[in-house]
Amino acid sequence: MVSIRQANVNDLLQMQTTNLWCLPENYQMKYYFYHLLSWPQLLWVAEDFDGKIVGYVLAKMEEDSSQPRHGHITSLSVLRTHRKRGIATALMRRSQKEMQDVFSAQYVSLHVRKSNRAAFHLYSVTLSYQVHDVEKGYYADGEDAYDMRCYFAKEEEHAEGPVEEMKQMQVSA
Repeated sequence: MVSIRQANVNDLLQMQTTNLWCLPENYQMKYYFYHLLSWPQLLWVAEDFDGKIVGYVLAKMEEDSSQPRHGHITSLSVLRTHRKRGIATALMRRSQKEMQDVFSAQYVSLHVRKSNRAAFHLYSVTLSYQVHDVEKGYYADGEDAYDMRCYFAKEEEHAEGPVEEMKQMQVSA
């Protein structure tokens, strides 16, 4: 069984290690601290039965006042040994819920490598993101990125109650 919980300062080193194992884009520890101090409600981890962090989502709120209020997924990572179990979906949904409920975000954005077919499927099919734009040479190696967005439904459009939403947060291993 894997549980999804809010990240804390003691998780940051394991989050960074998960990132190093899984993704070509890496961040200095101060970047994780900055996110945790600024938007603690948006950082979530997937914890294995033995306390090991097997996935995380690192997110923030954009601070550009010229755009509608929205969040941004900085990084999402799940160890290969724990993929295909719904962990990434649960992490994303939890962070997105907090963006909407705590920060009144209208939508969430993210960037994904054009070559990352699995991530693109997760975002577009499972989580209903749409391609907003293509950013040429976005990544350090020159690869293009899809700039994707997911718009949140208004409160009155929510069909599920809080009990059903919390059931979706538990992920079986």
